[in-house]
Amino acid sequence: MGKRLIQLAAAALAVCLMIPPSRAATVNWNGEAMIRVGLASSNDHVPTGELEAAHLENNTGYGSGYRFGYYDSGLNFVELARTEASLTQVSVLKTQNLYYSSSQGKATYSSSAVSNIVVGCFHIQLEGSFRTYAEAELAAASYGGFVAWIDGAYQVRVGAYTTKAAAEAAMAGMPGAARVVGTSSYGMSVVKTGSDQILFQYDCGESGRLAIQPDVSGAGETRTWFAGYKYRGGFQYHRRTGGNLTVVNVLGLEDYINGVVCYEMGREWPLEALKAQAICARTYVMKNLNKHNSYGFDICPSDSCQVYHGMGSNRTDYGPSEVSMRAVAETAGMVVKYGGKLAEVFYVSSFGGASEDAKNIWGTDTVSEYPYLRGVMDPYEADLDSVNPQSPWTVTYTASQLTQRFQKDGMGIGTSVDRLELTYSELGNVIRVVVRWANGQSTTVSASNIRSRFDVKSIRFTVNGAGTGSPAAPTVPSDGESISVNDAGRLDSLNGKYVLFGNGSVSQLGGSAYAISGTGTVSAIGIGGGSSGGTSVTQPGSGTVTVSGSTYVFNGGGWGHQVGMSQYGANAMARRSFSANEIITFYFPGVQVGHY
Repeated sequence: MGKRLIQLAAAALAVCLMIPPSRAATVNWNGEAMIRVGLASSNDHVPTGELEAAHLENNTGYGSGYRFGYYDSGLNFVELARTEASLTQVSVLKTQNLYYSSSQGKATYSSSAVSNIVVGCFHIQLEGSFRTYAEAELAAASYGGFVAWIDGAYQVRVGAYTTKAAAEAAMAGMPGAARVVGTSSYGMSVVKTGSDQILFQYDCGESGRLAIQPDVSGAGETRTWFAGYKYRGGFQYHRRTGGNLTVVNVLGLEDYINGVVCYEMGREWPLEALKAQAICARTYVMKNLNKHNSYGFDICPSDSCQVYHGMGSNRTDYGPSEVSMRAVAETAGMVVKYGGKLAEVFYVSSFGGASEDAKNIWGTDTVSEYPYLRGVMDPYEADLDSVNPQSPWTVTYTASQLTQRFQKDGMGIGTSVDRLELTYSELGNVIRVVVRWANGQSTTVSASNIRSRFDVKSIRFTVNGAGTGSPAAPTVPSDGESISVNDAGRLDSLNGKYVLFGNGSVSQLGGSAYAISGTGTVSAIGIGGGSSGGTSVTQPGSGTVTVSGSTYVFNGGGWGHQVGMSQYGANAMARRSFSANEIITFYFPGVQVGHY
């Protein structure tokens, strides 16, 4: 369904709550906030590592040709050179001897390949520099060479030889002041894919960043293939440590959000759920613009940040849909705020019935700074249990298997598991597990490590049936009894009573309603008639329970770290006609939705 969740390691989670103030968004000449997304990098959170060569192909029907240059400090593209409009495929190579090969239609330039097509790293450079690209291009054409941008000036170079000796041997007939040159370890060449023809070369040292903007025809929308996906915007390349290439997609904020919503949530899910996801995704990236700045980009494309695959692949059922793009358009510029500042927002696939206070997950007192990151009972997720593959789930271990699982990480050596002590929060989530060993020692597993340590989907589970509570009975006043509302008075009937929602809409109450306590507990209330007309909501137990035996059966629901918004819950709420704003304020109590 394309659903995803934020899966962060314990250390990373703590950092998320202690990140320095994020930099303001870079705004280009058109007033558009710009985002840099890492597509290939040595960063552990980018699935594609650094590359010897990176390939681009213009998507048919969306313009052709390429412009070469760089992005200025405002992420405005500055053009240095361009190709013919008919060119559809180019490759960016690090400036070393790279050989071309193709297997099953996939182009590769590699230092280890064997081929008669090779792009060498030695060139013959003509004397002097040139004032404009047109002047340099004219001179290059005279000698069958190419234009290079070297340390801020146009140069003309000829040939691509694998050795200095071969380049020197080819200098006959060149102007007397011509000389053999290479590049620094930060140099890059752009070639016509499948050939040794260099179209443009760029070398501005360690700080140099080559940019490629697809299309020279002025088409309104470009989509360019890279590594199996289509992307809007342009591309930036650099050799971060003088080695292989880092590849970055540079694009406008709303284009980026279009490339997130459909992957983080089902692309055909209800509009209001998708709008809530768009608002959360936009808030997340704006709050984390400096997250991976040391690698040359703002945000990674994996679920360690937010899943991003641009405009999709060649699959018709993958990528942005009409409804997901509508959700982005109808929420353009909207973010979650608390106290007038961007909020820290997190979201997961589902909770299994209740989210959790951030302080209980990450072991940090977040109440004063992030009071909206508190757990709430979720009465809506259950609507979709039949289609949620993670609700419920079961994981089973024998005592021996559980012992071995800990011993492989150096715990419980020479002994075995005797019992588990599970500590439950008031919301019914497991926030600590103490493993008691047969030798009398113990190992404590914190909430942030429970999922990885026991290989479970969430922290909402029981073990061998222990930890379950009983359904919380609806609070139903008897006939003639009244109920207090915010200490402002008492109601003896719901008839004729209305509720005012955060978005300003007004709705009349029926014969039943629900109350949410300060801890997030949801219970049914009813006035008169002796019946609430609603269903009870399960209130799991809290405190500590002990389980033991030859087998440990974990039965649970949900998938994720248990903080923030449930995506399946948002789906269910949207189906119940809740708006995106109401969904967000339910999962993040006390926040406001507004424009950044």
